[in-house]
Amino acid sequence: MKVTVVGSGNVGATVANVLATKGFASEVVLIDIKEGLSEGKAMDIMQTSHMLNFDTTVIGVTNDYAATAGSQVVVVTSGIPRKPGMTREQLIGTNAKIVKSVVDQILAHSPEAILIIVSNPMDAMTYLTLKDTKLPRNRIIGQGGMLDSSRFRYYLAEALKEAGYPATPTDIDGMVVGGHADKTMVPLVSLATYRGIPVTQFLSEEAIQKAVEATKVGGATCTKLLGTSAWYAPGAAAAALVEAIALDAKKLIPCCVYLDGEYGEKDLCIGVPVILGKNGIEKIVEVEFSEAEKAKFAESVAAAREVNSKIGDALK
Repeated sequence: MKVTVVGSGNVGATVANVLATKGFASEVVLIDIKEGLSEGKAMDIMQTSHMLNFDTTVIGVTNDYAATAGSQVVVVTSGIPRKPGMTREQLIGTNAKIVKSVVDQILAHSPEAILIIVSNPMDAMTYLTLKDTKLPRNRIIGQGGMLDSSRFRYYLAEALKEAGYPATPTDIDGMVVGGHADKTMVPLVSLATYRGIPVTQFLSEEAIQKAVEATKVGGATCTKLLGTSAWYAPGAAAAALVEAIALDAKKLIPCCVYLDGEYGEKDLCIGVPVILGKNGIEKIVEVEFSEAEKAKFAESVAAAREVNSKIGDALK
């Protein structure tokens, strides 16, 4: 399988590195507008191949979309990252133009590709891509839920350790739905478990809410500490989506997808659980939320629609 990663910054380079070390892709193409950046990062990754024992070829190019031709999956990370104090939504003006240009050039060379959108504000960029390309919704996937769910598992594991249970994130099942936004994402406490047992049997309501709130600002927390957006977890999350598609894994993963009646909503892209396989989104899974979670999801939908309403102005 040939995979292209657009944008060779911290997130894009991490996606390429994880894909290479996983070993299921035959070729990974890194592309960026900055002269030499992709080439240098591809070279750096390839110089680890003997030590890490992988045979994937990683190449880097500067603005040469012909080199991406025939890609089965394309990960779009292009755009400016967040700075401390910025919301994802504040990036829409610049990133909408970038994402539209990138996707148009990608599809000119790889018309059958499945697109994974990472660029922020991710839900709006996924919606923009679907509307602009008019591709079937199974081929346009926003990466947010995988990342936010990983953060949720991390904070629940930390809470469990504080409560005296030797938990790690791999012991936790937990899912985040809704928009990929600090205030409106929806960690599903009702479905969260520690080794199959509901976390509510181990943690106080206060501890759970602390983990929920930490999850919602997980990206902002990293941005404040790092001075820019996080990259290891976002890059690994995007690579995990590529892997599920490449291996036809049929995995249940929360992703941003276009809704057409599911969850009672239409004409927007937002995070919900899906089955991910060789065709991209193979099924949208409707799960039961608690009454409180239903209300939060409705708020998240309203916020996503508000951001989508600004896309047209951003492209002028």
